Amino acid sequence: MKKTYDILIIGSGLGGLVSALILAKEGLKVCILEKNNQYGGNLQTFSRDKLIFDTGVHYLGGLSKGQNLHQFFSYLGIMDDLDLQKMDEDGYDKITFGDDEIEYPHAQGYENFVEQLSQYFPDEKENLENYCEEIQRVCNQFPRYNVVGSNNYNEEILHLNTKRFIESITSDKKLQSVLLGSNFLYAGDSENVPFYVHALTVNSYIQSAYKCVKGGSQISKLLIKKLRESGAEIHKHSEVSTVTFNENGVLNGVKTKEGKEYFAKQIISNIEIRSTIKLIGEERLKKSFLNRVLSWEPVSSCFSVYLVLKPHSISNFNYNLYHYSSEDLVWNAYQYKKENWPETYMLSSTESKHYPEFAESLTAISYMDFDEVKNWQNTFNTVADEEERGQQYEKFKLEKAEKMIDALEKKIPDLRQSIKKVYTSSPLSYRDYIGSFEGNMYGYIKSSENPLKTMVSPRTKINNLFLTGQSVNMHGILGCTIGAFNTCAEILGKELIDERLTQMINKNKSE
Repeated sequence: MKKTYDILIIGSGLGGLVSALILAKEGLKVCILEKNNQYGGNLQTFSRDKLIFDTGVHYLGGLSKGQNLHQFFSYLGIMDDLDLQKMDEDGYDKITFGDDEIEYPHAQGYENFVEQLSQYFPDEKENLENYCEEIQRVCNQFPRYNVVGSNNYNEEILHLNTKRFIESITSDKKLQSVLLGSNFLYAGDSENVPFYVHALTVNSYIQSAYKCVKGGSQISKLLIKKLRESGAEIHKHSEVSTVTFNENGVLNGVKTKEGKEYFAKQIISNIEIRSTIKLIGEERLKKSFLNRVLSWEPVSSCFSVYLVLKPHSISNFNYNLYHYSSEDLVWNAYQYKKENWPETYMLSSTESKHYPEFAESLTAISYMDFDEVKNWQNTFNTVADEEERGQQYEKFKLEKAEKMIDALEKKIPDLRQSIKKVYTSSPLSYRDYIGSFEGNMYGYIKSSENPLKTMVSPRTKINNLFLTGQSVNMHGILGCTIGAFNTCAEILGKELIDERLTQMINKNKSE
């Protein structure tokens, strides 16, 4: 008996899970295949010394009542079960430069955002108000940013350039750097990246910023619970090795590495777009499409250092710190000099369960080129498929961790003696666990010169094949969620999706 589904989804990243649940809610028979031991793509967490560490999701925006992610998550039925902690309202992100002691805050709420920064830039109040207005204007013109609404991109907005925009808002060089200070969230090439990427990324956090207590994996766990309640099937350790076409050349299923076959009327690929191309076979795709996708440049990867702290040693802080060794680095911090690494980093802390005024762990992340780990690119290591990368690799990671701790000690002088254990992850960890090309953090670099080059429709030229996930849509929790709704709109029809979301919004209003 061969099993046939309505929808088969390859990969269980956020885009795949959300797509699956939207479709399962409509009564479709859905199956998800995941190669790893853990579901959730960038939502994965890992545990060390009985503490939980996030690999990708360090905070979420737009989750207060009435805001967009809150509405999407309400529709999916997971909002009320999320265990969240609101970050510091007067500075959920703080930006620092070199030896300058000042921590420049990004505050929650537009008025508060302006007010907090005006204390450091008293002559810039009006410019800051214009900045907040403009990022909202750009976001409001984006399909589905406001949950229901226009379906077309405004071409003019796609071509807006971040550098030119920020320079038009203020001529104060320091303030320009402060406003761009969290561009690690889109692996900031702020000179070439379209302004909409910056706007979509920061706007949600200005609206509201939250941490997931016990890590981002609670999002994937809640989605999977809902999926199972809806009758969907989810299989891990099920790596898709080939896709199958029937005698008429119509895509109709997949085979896994273990030799199992799954058949479906429609397939959604939630894996890296290059991996999708490999599965389909280049010969089945148009040359122009292939050349376009293969010419995309991956966003930078990163190296992360996870520090388990001794009890009562370091005070907890309820914000993220973005540090640059100089102000002009914000324009393209990913182009670092190896000898000066880390020239920039993001630092976050997790509060101790029993003594909330103290931190139990710290996570520091900096950019890293895949070239730095090229020597070990033929190794593969995950929980499901373990392989040692060798002593040289361990030595490499140790040296990098030491350099990161040296950099952090300039901010936290007694850090070294407060560390109990050090763990690390490199671009190879990202590549192996997330399946991203060269371990990139957020898909592919977008350019304001040619914004449509990196935009791909969720509906492919191959009948029955759809795409979702960060390598084809916007990245991040909101980006992948919106992308999943757009993918499902291609399958179910935009009218149906809009109708369902409108019903929910109206219901919430009347309550």
